[in-house]
Amino acid sequence: MTILVLNSGSSSFKFAVYRGVGGSEPHDEPEELLRGQVHGLPDSPVMVWRADGVHRGELPFPAPADQRAALRAVLEHLQAEGLIDRIEAVGHRVVHGGGALVVPHRVDAASLALMETLVPLAPLHQSHCLAGIRAMADVAPGVPQVACFDTAFHASQPSLHTTMALPVSWRDRGVRRYGFHGLSYESIAQQLPALLGARADARVVVAHLGSGASVCGMRERRSVRTSMGLSTLDGLVMSTRPGAVDVGVALYALEQLGLDLATFGHGLYHESGLRGLSEISGDMRVLEASDDPRARFAIDAFCQRAAQEIAATTVALGGCDAIVFTAGIGEHSAAVRGAIVGLLGWMGARIDAQANTANGPRLHAADSSIGIWMVPTDEERVIARHTVTLVRGRRGR
Repeated sequence: MTILVLNSGSSSFKFAVYRGVGGSEPHDEPEELLRGQVHGLPDSPVMVWRADGVHRGELPFPAPADQRAALRAVLEHLQAEGLIDRIEAVGHRVVHGGGALVVPHRVDAASLALMETLVPLAPLHQSHCLAGIRAMADVAPGVPQVACFDTAFHASQPSLHTTMALPVSWRDRGVRRYGFHGLSYESIAQQLPALLGARADARVVVAHLGSGASVCGMRERRSVRTSMGLSTLDGLVMSTRPGAVDVGVALYALEQLGLDLATFGHGLYHESGLRGLSEISGDMRVLEASDDPRARFAIDAFCQRAAQEIAATTVALGGCDAIVFTAGIGEHSAAVRGAIVGLLGWMGARIDAQANTANGPRLHAADSSIGIWMVPTDEERVIARHTVTLVRGRRGR
C-alpha cells in the first residue's frame, strides 16, 4: 500500500510518501519513499524534498504564500514525480477533533462536517487541514482518506486537568481544555522505551518547541496534563501566539482599546509571541542571530515560560524523571535547551554542555537527577501507521 501523508503546520507544510504493509511486527513498519517540506511561509516559501534519505531538490515559489499555496506546490510536485496515481490512501494531520473525534477516522461526509464545526477553535490550522482533504478528494477521488487528530492523544487526561473553572452552561457547550501536538507526543511516546528502558513508563515531560509550542506530561506514556487548552493560543510563548495571558486582556482590548474581534484575533494569532515581543521576527533562528536586545528579551521570555510550564506539569505528575525536547526549536537550538534546563536547576536538572552542543540524544550531566533528552519527532510516520491499520480494517473507525 502506497500512502501519502499531509501535515499542515502554522508556518510549514510537510508531506511524505510511504510503502506500508500494516501489522505490528518490526518488518511491518511503513517504508519511507519520499519526504519533503515547504518552509519559510509566508514570506520566503521554499519546498525541499529527499528520497531514500538523500536530498533531491529545492524549489522556491512566489511569496506571500499560505498553506493552500504550499499544498498546490506539493501536489504539482507529486504529480510530476508520477506518484499521485500510485497513492492508495492518504493520511492527514487534523489539529482539532473536539470531544468526539478521539481516534483516527476514515473521512466521510459526517466526520468532515464535524471537523468543519471546529474551525473556530483552531483558525490558524483547521481550515488548512480540511483544504488538504478536499484537494485530495478532487485530485484522487475514491482514494480513502484518514484524519488523525492532534487532540486525540490527550483524551486520556483526567477531568482535573481538562475542566476549566467557568460556568457550567459554558462547559456543557464544549468549553474545556483539549491540548494539541498530540501526534508529536505520540511519536515520542513510541520512542521512549528504546531510550529509557523500564523508565519509559515513569514521569516524563515532553517539550514540543516549534512555531507552535506546548508541554505534555506523561505517565505510562499516556497524557496526564498539557499546557494548551481550548485553542492553540494557551501555554508557552510561540512564534506569533502569546501563550497564557490574562483573559482580562480580551475585555480591555475590546472595551477600552476599541479593537474589533477580527483585529483582536489577528493580533493574538499573528502578531504576538516572539514576533510581538521582539518586533523583529517570530523565527527563533533569526532572533538567535540578532544582537538586538529585543531579540534577547524575546528568547528569555520564551525560555522562562517553557520552564514554568515544565514545572507546572511536574506538579501534575507528582515529580519528573525525564525531560524530552523535540520539534524545530527543541531539536535544533542548544542555546534554548540549555537556558530552559538552567532555569530548572532547583529540580536537580543538569545539562551536559558538550552533549547539548552535539545535539544528544542524551543531554543530562552525570550529576543530574533528571534524565534530559533530545528526540526528533516524526508525526508523518505516526499518521502513516494509523492510515495503514485503519484502511486495512485492523483498528479505529
